[in-house]
Amino acid sequence: MTPEKLQSIAFKWIETFNSKELEKLLSLYDDDAQHFSPKLKIAQPETDGFISGKDAMRAWWQDAFEKIPSLQYKLKTLTANGDRVFMEYIRTADNEADVAVAEVLDIREDKIVASRVYHG
Repeated sequence: MTPEKLQSIAFKWIETFNSKELEKLLSLYDDDAQHFSPKLKIAQPETDGFISGKDAMRAWWQDAFEKIPSLQYKLKTLTANGDRVFMEYIRTADNEADVAVAEVLDIREDKIVASRVYHG
């Protein structure tokens, strides 16, 4: 996959996350995609931070969108090659300190198959 195609998927990811278009966001993922987040590990310890499949991701992000309606990601850097995208962004929300975040997207056949979040 070309770096430009990978970047296009990543830009769509940021755009749809920020607009809270949940189904459009999920359409970027493979049906069996996996997601890791340290916030997930805290909120749902039984998952050890990992969830699989669109239904689990839908529930996770819907909860975040409802609890933090002002949540936004401001992209700082994006690097893409092979089948992977590395993004750095700032997580912002009303009445919360900004947080530096790094995220890795593994992409195959135009779909995200895995994502991993790292909070600063």
